Amino acid sequence: MPGNPVPDLSVLQRLRGIWPLLLLLALAMATLAAATYVTLTPRGQTSGQTGASAVGGPFQLQSSRGGLVNDTDMLGAPYLIFFGFTHCPDVCPTALAQISQVLEAAGPKGAGLKVLFVTVDPERDTREMLASYLGSFDPRIIGLTGTLGEITALLKAYRAYARKVPQPSGDYTMDHMTYVYLMDARGQFHSTLNLDQTPQKAAADWQKLR
Repeated sequence: MPGNPVPDLSVLQRLRGIWPLLLLLALAMATLAAATYVTLTPRGQTSGQTGASAVGGPFQLQSSRGGLVNDTDMLGAPYLIFFGFTHCPDVCPTALAQISQVLEAAGPKGAGLKVLFVTVDPERDTREMLASYLGSFDPRIIGLTGTLGEITALLKAYRAYARKVPQPSGDYTMDHMTYVYLMDARGQFHSTLNLDQTPQKAAADWQKLR
Protein backbone atom coordinates (compact mmCIF):
# COMPACT_ATOMS: atom_id res chain seq x y z
CA MET A 1 0.00 0.00 0.00
CA PRO A 2 1.48 3.39 -0.96
CA GLY A 3 2.41 5.70 1.90
CA ASN A 4 1.08 9.20 2.52
CA PRO A 5 2.15 11.72 -0.13
CA VAL A 6 5.01 14.02 0.83
CA PRO A 7 3.98 17.74 0.81
CA ASP A 8 5.58 19.84 -1.89
CA LEU A 9 7.64 22.29 0.20
CA SER A 10 8.08 24.69 -2.71
CA VAL A 11 4.27 25.12 -2.96
CA LEU A 12 3.98 25.77 0.78
CA GLN A 13 6.71 28.40 0.60
CA ARG A 14 4.94 30.18 -2.25
CA LEU A 15 1.67 30.20 -0.28
CA ARG A 16 3.43 31.71 2.74
CA GLY A 17 4.56 34.56 0.47
CA ILE A 18 1.03 35.19 -0.80
CA TRP A 19 -0.77 35.20 2.58
CA PRO A 20 0.41 38.70 3.63
CA LEU A 21 -0.82 40.08 0.30
CA LEU A 22 -4.21 38.43 0.75
CA LEU A 23 -4.48 39.88 4.26
CA LEU A 24 -3.70 43.40 3.01
CA LEU A 25 -6.29 43.02 0.25
CA ALA A 26 -8.94 41.94 2.78
CA LEU A 27 -8.17 44.92 5.03
CA ALA A 28 -8.39 47.32 2.08
CA MET A 29 -11.78 45.95 1.07
CA ALA A 30 -13.08 46.25 4.64
CA THR A 31 -11.91 49.89 4.82
CA LEU A 32 -13.62 50.71 1.54
CA ALA A 33 -16.86 49.12 2.73
CA ALA A 34 -16.77 51.12 5.96
CA ALA A 35 -16.19 54.38 4.08
CA THR A 36 -19.11 53.64 1.77
CA TYR A 37 -21.39 52.86 4.73
CA VAL A 38 -20.82 56.22 6.43
CA THR A 39 -22.70 58.39 3.85
CA LEU A 40 -25.43 60.20 5.79
CA THR A 41 -25.52 58.02 8.90
CA PRO A 42 -25.29 60.37 11.89
CA ARG A 43 -21.89 60.32 13.52
CA GLY A 44 -21.74 57.78 16.33
CA GLN A 45 -25.04 56.16 15.30
CA THR A 46 -26.09 53.12 13.30
CA SER A 47 -28.21 53.48 10.15
CA GLY A 48 -31.41 52.70 12.07
CA GLN A 49 -30.84 55.39 14.69
CA THR A 50 -31.20 59.15 14.71
CA GLY A 51 -29.47 61.97 16.49
CA ALA A 52 -27.15 64.93 16.09
CA SER A 53 -24.64 64.62 13.28
CA ALA A 54 -22.15 66.54 11.19
CA VAL A 55 -24.74 66.92 8.40
CA GLY A 56 -25.91 70.52 8.01
CA GLY A 57 -24.64 73.90 9.06
CA PRO A 58 -25.32 77.66 9.08
CA PHE A 59 -26.43 79.46 5.93
CA GLN A 60 -27.94 82.72 4.71
CA LEU A 61 -29.38 82.71 1.20
CA GLN A 62 -31.78 84.70 -0.98
CA SER A 63 -35.39 83.57 -0.72
CA SER A 64 -37.78 83.14 -3.64
CA ARG A 65 -40.21 85.14 -1.50
CA GLY A 66 -37.80 88.06 -1.24
CA GLY A 67 -35.28 88.92 1.43
CA LEU A 68 -32.92 86.45 3.08
CA VAL A 69 -33.44 83.16 4.90
CA ASN A 70 -30.92 81.75 7.36
CA ASP A 71 -30.73 78.57 9.39
CA THR A 72 -31.96 80.20 12.60
CA ASP A 73 -35.19 81.24 10.83
CA MET A 74 -36.06 77.55 10.52
CA LEU A 75 -35.76 76.66 14.19
CA GLY A 76 -38.83 75.62 16.16
CA ALA A 77 -40.34 73.09 13.73
CA PRO A 78 -38.98 70.19 11.68
CA TYR A 79 -38.36 71.02 8.03
CA LEU A 80 -37.08 69.54 4.78
CA ILE A 81 -34.16 70.53 2.57
CA PHE A 82 -33.92 69.37 -1.03
CA PHE A 83 -31.16 70.31 -3.48
CA GLY A 84 -32.14 70.67 -7.15
CA PHE A 85 -32.50 73.14 -10.02
CA THR A 86 -35.27 74.60 -12.17
CA HIS A 87 -33.97 73.17 -15.46
CA CYS A 88 -34.08 69.62 -14.06
CA PRO A 89 -36.06 67.53 -16.56
CA ASP A 90 -37.68 64.95 -14.29
CA VAL A 91 -36.17 64.14 -10.88
CA CYS A 92 -36.69 67.55 -9.27
CA PRO A 93 -40.28 68.21 -10.43
CA THR A 94 -41.22 64.65 -9.45
CA ALA A 95 -39.72 65.02 -5.96
CA LEU A 96 -41.32 68.45 -5.47
CA ALA A 97 -44.70 67.06 -6.53
CA GLN A 98 -44.29 64.20 -4.04
CA ILE A 99 -43.29 66.62 -1.28
CA SER A 100 -46.39 68.70 -2.10
CA GLN A 101 -48.50 65.57 -1.65
CA VAL A 102 -46.85 64.93 1.72
CA LEU A 103 -47.63 68.50 2.81
CA GLU A 104 -51.25 68.07 1.74
CA ALA A 105 -51.48 64.74 3.59
CA ALA A 106 -50.29 66.47 6.77
CA GLY A 107 -53.63 68.27 6.89
CA PRO A 108 -54.30 71.26 9.19
CA LYS A 109 -51.52 70.16 11.55
CA GLY A 110 -49.02 70.70 8.73
CA ALA A 111 -49.73 74.43 8.39
CA GLY A 112 -46.38 75.37 9.92
CA LEU A 113 -44.25 72.88 7.99
CA LYS A 114 -41.70 74.27 5.56
CA VAL A 115 -39.48 72.98 2.78
CA LEU A 116 -36.30 74.58 1.47
CA PHE A 117 -35.54 73.97 -2.22
CA VAL A 118 -31.89 74.98 -2.59
CA THR A 119 -30.69 75.43 -6.15
CA VAL A 120 -27.46 73.76 -7.23
CA ASP A 121 -27.48 76.01 -10.33
CA PRO A 122 -27.21 79.58 -9.01
CA GLU A 123 -25.85 80.72 -12.38
CA ARG A 124 -29.35 80.40 -13.89
CA ASP A 125 -31.66 80.13 -10.89
CA THR A 126 -32.32 83.67 -9.76
CA ARG A 127 -34.80 84.49 -7.03
CA GLU A 128 -37.39 85.37 -9.68
CA MET A 129 -36.77 82.13 -11.59
CA LEU A 130 -37.26 80.08 -8.43
CA ALA A 131 -40.45 81.94 -7.53
CA SER A 132 -41.94 81.25 -10.96
CA TYR A 133 -40.88 77.60 -10.96
CA LEU A 134 -42.18 76.84 -7.47
CA GLY A 135 -45.55 78.39 -8.29
CA SER A 136 -46.56 74.94 -9.56
CA PHE A 137 -46.02 73.31 -6.15
CA ASP A 138 -47.14 73.71 -2.54
CA PRO A 139 -46.64 77.32 -1.36
CA ARG A 140 -44.81 76.11 1.75
CA ILE A 141 -41.82 75.24 -0.46
CA ILE A 142 -39.33 78.11 -0.38
CA GLY A 143 -36.63 78.47 -3.02
CA LEU A 144 -33.13 79.52 -2.00
CA THR A 145 -30.27 80.80 -4.15
CA GLY A 146 -27.00 82.63 -3.62
CA THR A 147 -23.49 82.93 -4.95
CA LEU A 148 -21.69 79.87 -6.26
CA GLY A 149 -19.44 79.98 -3.19
CA GLU A 150 -22.40 80.04 -0.82
CA ILE A 151 -24.11 77.14 -2.56
CA THR A 152 -20.89 75.11 -2.71
CA ALA A 153 -20.32 75.63 1.02
CA LEU A 154 -23.86 74.47 1.84
CA LEU A 155 -23.54 71.40 -0.38
CA LYS A 156 -20.37 70.50 1.48
CA ALA A 157 -22.04 71.03 4.87
CA TYR A 158 -24.83 68.63 3.89
CA ARG A 159 -22.43 66.12 2.33
CA ALA A 160 -24.30 66.64 -0.91
CA TYR A 161 -22.98 66.52 -4.46
CA ALA A 162 -23.56 68.63 -7.59
CA ARG A 163 -21.61 68.93 -10.82
CA LYS A 164 -22.12 70.86 -14.04
CA VAL A 165 -22.37 68.54 -17.05
CA PRO A 166 -21.81 70.11 -20.51
CA GLN A 167 -24.24 69.12 -23.26
CA PRO A 168 -23.52 68.65 -27.01
CA SER A 169 -25.78 71.65 -27.70
CA GLY A 170 -23.38 73.91 -25.79
CA ASP A 171 -25.79 74.17 -22.86
CA TYR A 172 -25.35 72.26 -19.60
CA THR A 173 -27.28 70.30 -17.03
CA MET A 174 -26.56 69.49 -13.38
CA ASP A 175 -25.79 66.10 -11.88
CA HIS A 176 -26.73 66.12 -8.19
CA MET A 177 -27.77 64.05 -5.18
CA THR A 178 -31.50 63.69 -4.59
CA TYR A 179 -31.72 63.13 -0.83
CA VAL A 180 -34.59 64.87 0.96
CA TYR A 181 -33.08 65.89 4.30
CA LEU A 182 -35.35 65.84 7.34
CA MET A 183 -34.13 68.32 9.94
CA ASP A 184 -35.54 68.44 13.46
CA ALA A 185 -36.86 71.50 15.27
CA ARG A 186 -33.34 72.32 16.52
CA GLY A 187 -31.99 72.40 12.99
CA GLN A 188 -30.12 69.11 13.35
CA PHE A 189 -30.16 66.35 10.78
CA HIS A 190 -32.54 63.54 11.72
CA SER A 191 -32.75 61.33 8.61
CA THR A 192 -33.64 61.38 4.95
CA LEU A 193 -37.35 61.33 4.11
CA ASN A 194 -38.50 58.33 2.10
CA LEU A 195 -40.79 59.58 -0.67
CA ASP A 196 -41.45 56.05 -1.93
CA GLN A 197 -43.83 55.43 0.98
CA THR A 198 -47.36 56.82 1.00
CA PRO A 199 -47.73 60.59 1.52
CA GLN A 200 -49.63 59.85 4.75
CA LYS A 201 -46.77 57.75 6.16
CA ALA A 202 -44.15 60.30 5.10
CA ALA A 203 -46.18 63.10 6.71
CA ALA A 204 -46.44 61.10 9.93
CA ASP A 205 -42.67 60.50 9.98
CA TRP A 206 -42.12 64.22 9.52
CA GLN A 207 -44.66 65.42 12.07
CA LYS A 208 -43.60 63.07 14.83
CA LEU A 209 -40.46 65.21 15.25
CA ARG A 210 -42.53 68.10 16.61
